[in-house]
Amino acid sequence: MDIRQYDIWLANLHPAKGSEPGKIRPVVIVQTDLLSEVHPSVIVCPVTSKVQAESEILRVHLGKNQLDKPSDILVDQVRAIDK
Repeated sequence: MDIRQYDIWLANLHPAKGSEPGKIRPVVIVQTDLLSEVHPSVIVCPVTSKVQAESEILRVHLGKNQLDKPSDILVDQVRAIDK
């Protein structure tokens, strides 16, 4: 599996804990490529299509060209998941 930093992948984020988003959803790989080559997990930020235009501190807005519709990267929900 060739996982690269800044790639967008679909990931199963079950089970959700507290305010963490669950379900299968896109995630952005934030882990460095060097670590991805040797580590069994990967650090990601979930992506949501529930865009909040006024929320620029905890979200990074993605245009429609990266996904099917405009989306936000949830930078406050960073987590490690198994590959």
